[in-house]
Amino acid sequence: SSLSAARLEGKVAIITGANTGIGKETARDLARRGARVIVACRDIAKAEAAASEIRAETGNQQVTVRKLDLADTKSIREFAGKFLAEEKELHILINNAGVMLCPYSKTADGFEMHLGVNHLGHFLLTFLLLERLKQSAPSRIVNVSSLAHHAGRIRFHDLHGEKRYNRGLAYCHSKLANVLFTRELARRLQGTKVTANALHPGSVQSELVRHSFLMMRLWKIFSFFLKTPWEGAQTSIYCAVAEELESVTGQYFSDCQPAYVSPWGRDDETAKKLWSVSCELLGIQWD
Repeated sequence: SSLSAARLEGKVAIITGANTGIGKETARDLARRGARVIVACRDIAKAEAAASEIRAETGNQQVTVRKLDLADTKSIREFAGKFLAEEKELHILINNAGVMLCPYSKTADGFEMHLGVNHLGHFLLTFLLLERLKQSAPSRIVNVSSLAHHAGRIRFHDLHGEKRYNRGLAYCHSKLANVLFTRELARRLQGTKVTANALHPGSVQSELVRHSFLMMRLWKIFSFFLKTPWEGAQTSIYCAVAEELESVTGQYFSDCQPAYVSPWGRDDETAKKLWSVSCELLGIQWD
C-alpha cells in the first residue's frame, strides 16, 4: 500500500476507468510517485476534471487522458494503436474499469455488458499492449476482480445471458473471469518478467451501485463498515508498486495480502477454455 516508498519516475502506467472511485485514487497515488499516468476512460469530461485535479495536487504534469470505451472493440483498438504510436514504454497496466448491476444490455460487439466490459474488453486491451509490456519489463498487469467472484461460474452454454440473466450474478461471473484470466495469463508469461495479479479492492462506496436503488439504500446503511475509495485503492496500488511483489505472479490479493480464491477460480481447465473462447469471440489469436 502507500506504506511502500517505491518511486516511479520514468515509469509509464495505464489505468482504465480512472475518473472516479478506486481508479482515481490509484491514479493519484501513482502520479504522486512520479509515474507518467494515462487515464483511459469513456467519459472524457469527467476524466479531464479528475486528471487536472491530480496534476494540481501532485505537481505531476504527466497525467494524460485518453478515450477508451471497453464496450466497443473498435475503441479499444484505437486506444491501443494511439498509445503504441505515442509511448515507447509501458510498465504498469491496471485493468480497473468495470460495470456492475446493469440491466440486461449488450456491447457494440454483441457481448453481455458485464462480461464484455469487465472481462473481454480488458482481455483484448491486454493482448494489444502485451508486446510493449514485455519490452519494458520488469512490468506488471493488475486486474481488479472482487470477492464477488466466489458466486461466479463460467456458463459456457449461455455466456451472454440470453437464456437466463440476473444482473447480480452477471457481475459475479465477470469477476470470476478476471481471476481465471489472471491465472492463465500468469502461466503464459512465466519467464518474461511481466507479472499478472488480481485483487479484491474492498467493499467501496463508489458509483458502481448507481443502477440499483436497493443497493444504494443498503450502501448508506452499511457505509460505516465500507472503505473509502482511498482505502479501496490500497491493494491495487500495492500490486502495482510494492517491491516485494517484483516476481510474484498469478496471485489474488485482498487487503494487501494473498487471499482465498474460490475452487472455480483455481480450475485450470476452465481457465484454458475461457481463454480460447475469449480469443474466438474477439477474433484474435493469442498463443
